[in-house]
Amino acid sequence: MADVEDTLKRIETHKGVIGTVVVNGDGIPVRTTLDNSTTVKYAGLFRQLTVMARSTVRDIDPQNDLTFLRIRTKKHEIMVALENDFLLIVIQKPCE
Repeated sequence: MADVEDTLKRIETHKGVIGTVVVNGDGIPVRTTLDNSTTVKYAGLFRQLTVMARSTVRDIDPQNDLTFLRIRTKKHEIMVALENDFLLIVIQKPCE
């Protein structure tokens, strides 16, 4: 568990990182650097999005699976890593 904490702290120190959220398999945030309402919003919506994206990937190739999702908007870049029924969501300012 110490390795996980060290990794999260290292990610959070990167330039432009606004926040991180770790979500368990039930969609419950277990660790966050954001306020509660923002955390709940990101956890719920990105869990739904990853379920749909994973389904799409498997429909295209049943032997394949989704491992990482990256979305860039005008305001943010959001990266979602899927591992062992956990989601790691990292929100950062996009590089210019």
